[in-house]
Amino acid sequence: MKTIKGPAIFLAQFMDDKPPFDTLDNLCKWASNLGYKGIQIPTTDTRLIDLEKAAKSQTYADEIKGKINSYGLEITELSTHIQGQLVAVHPAHDLMFDVFAPDYLKGKPKERTAWAVQQLKYAAKASQRLKINVHATFSGSLLWPMMHPWPQQPKGLVKEGFKELAERWKPILNAFDNAGVDVCYEVHPVEDIHDGDTFERFLAATGNHKRVNILYDPSHFVLQQLDYIAFIDHYNEFIKAFHVKDSEFNPTGKKGAFGGYNDWKDRAGRYRSPGDGQVDFKTIFSKLTEYGCDVWAVLEWECVIKSSEQGAREGAPFINKHIIEATTKAFDDFAGGSQTDEAYLRRILGI
Repeated sequence: MKTIKGPAIFLAQFMDDKPPFDTLDNLCKWASNLGYKGIQIPTTDTRLIDLEKAAKSQTYADEIKGKINSYGLEITELSTHIQGQLVAVHPAHDLMFDVFAPDYLKGKPKERTAWAVQQLKYAAKASQRLKINVHATFSGSLLWPMMHPWPQQPKGLVKEGFKELAERWKPILNAFDNAGVDVCYEVHPVEDIHDGDTFERFLAATGNHKRVNILYDPSHFVLQQLDYIAFIDHYNEFIKAFHVKDSEFNPTGKKGAFGGYNDWKDRAGRYRSPGDGQVDFKTIFSKLTEYGCDVWAVLEWECVIKSSEQGAREGAPFINKHIIEATTKAFDDFAGGSQTDEAYLRRILGI
């Protein structure tokens, strides 16, 4: 068993033009004062990190790491959720996902994909320079518009989709392998990796690439009505990153899982601050500890009711309360029973 590290916080939802959310120094001081020990860093905002520079300059990477460490914090993971999304985009989503691309790439899907792939390769090298061995990202999606089989899917469509997705990711995965870094895909709606079945399809399509792993976020499973506890039993060996995010699913006679046309507050499924939703974090922390999952517990704040500031204030003590110090001995050691001499064991059995 292994004690989960934390608490940590994902900075993506907190970036702002106003202090203390406007610079890396200010965010580090703020997070440290709230009791966090780690930060997960989004890599699309150069106020936090220049990804290309971190990939190419050990001096710059050391400066970033030293600055963060000076506040008593560690980097848990770099995040390329946005760039990972842009590795694979179905044409139905092209215009809407263009918002995540640099201005000079808008309306140029092929060039945008090439940029995203290069960004991921930079992230691999930057992680290596920062001495981080795990990375958080999205898979992107070519098949999500076909999630519901109407119109009927031609035979082989899903297989072809995962084949193409894997082909786009293999060079990236190889770059991460060369850097000694595991890629943790957040299992998330709209991504082609959105549940256990799709994770297995992607893993198989990559030839069971050893760098393919999972960022576990139970909030997305509640919205899918997937057994997020049993998911840990199935995939614990792949879980190498962990978002502490809550959610709730409250279907009515008018809306259920497909209530996505409503605003967030009016959906049957919606995200909440940890402790305010339906996720059983007590069992999750127990399971992850029991299986020895070597992860940081990273708060990802998303809530339709509570402010981000309150969510962050409450997040560190919430995580601390759930972290289990893994035992190093059996509770009944005091009673003996450790003798393993074969002759003694045979005498007990009467043989």
